[in-house]
Amino acid sequence: MNDKTKADIIFKDFWRENERFADLFNTVVFKGKEVIRPEMLQEMDTDVSGVIEFKQYKETIARTRDVVKKSAYGIEFVVLGIESQKSIHYAMPLRTMIYDALGYLKEYQDITRKRKKEKKETQEEFLSNMRKEDRLHPIITIVIYYGETLWDGPFSLGDMMIEMPQEIKDIFIDYRMNLLQVRDSSQYIFQNEDVQTVFEISREIFEEQFDKIKEQYRNRDIKSELLTVIGKITDSKAIIKQGLESKEGVNMCKALENLENQGKQKGIEEGKLEAAKVMIENGMDLEFVAEKLNLKKELVENFMKNTKK
Repeated sequence: MNDKTKADIIFKDFWRENERFADLFNTVVFKGKEVIRPEMLQEMDTDVSGVIEFKQYKETIARTRDVVKKSAYGIEFVVLGIESQKSIHYAMPLRTMIYDALGYLKEYQDITRKRKKEKKETQEEFLSNMRKEDRLHPIITIVIYYGETLWDGPFSLGDMMIEMPQEIKDIFIDYRMNLLQVRDSSQYIFQNEDVQTVFEISREIFEEQFDKIKEQYRNRDIKSELLTVIGKITDSKAIIKQGLESKEGVNMCKALENLENQGKQKGIEEGKLEAAKVMIENGMDLEFVAEKLNLKKELVENFMKNTKK
């Protein structure tokens, strides 16, 4: 796959813009309140790899986050991260918690490196390599799920647990992730036009509300960058191609025509594959059938394999 069309690259580039990033957090996490301001955001290192040491035990954990920024908050700052998911991940709360924990570990190790050079005033400072007044900075992560189907995975660490008796539930420390689903994002009204456009059009394409999109965007051009993001979310090669090839705005109605044509072609291909299956099951040679129906042999083989009873 061309590097320019890899989902992680497209999504990372989109969210690197501070106005979009800030609006995402203000809308989803802070319920529309402007807590994060674009001009106060700074890029951070996405590498949260760390070394865990315990007496004679040492293990290196390599992890890289998608997008991480820090925002000034009073005289201190808060760390904000985005994790993008195209598929449902049934361990996502645990995975996100580990990312956050590694972020805290990284900051703790930065503190300890600094404190090791200083004179320790107490035994406690010597043991922890921290001063009593040292503090970590909060990390807030949003997981954005771009899939067409609704999320049926866990929303929290507790959802991943076995059935717990009430006595255990009462003392269990849960971790709940901030999950945003494109398919279920109509509850949010984003102030940033780019973010609102991407989520709104993608959601309506999933719902096949093409007439609604055409009516709403009839006289509006969509930025080529946004079109590429929408195409990647909805797995539309035609829209991605149009977004990448255009340097300026693209008429959404024209883009939808390409999407609908792609759907028609897909339907024709599926019809041919169904016909090929019937012919092969009735004793005809696979290579002969593929050639006659102008289908790739590998495509027919995979279809036969995947639809085998």
